[in-house]
Amino acid sequence: MVLLLVQRKVVEMVQTMKLAKKTSKDDYFTHLRLVLLGMATVGGIAFVVKLIAEFITFGNRH
Repeated sequence: MVLLLVQRKVVEMVQTMKLAKKTSKDDYFTHLRLVLLGMATVGGIAFVVKLIAEFITFGNRH
């Protein structure tokens, strides 16, 4: 029973891989640029939030 389910899933994965096409270099680099831009944006926002939090807590020290 379990072996049959695993075998069916493997067959489905192989069929999906046969239908998939390789992306072009241009599409790959566009996607990579968008991912890196998103990571830099999130990192920049986190840095600003951390910086503001440090200034707020620094002002409360006695």
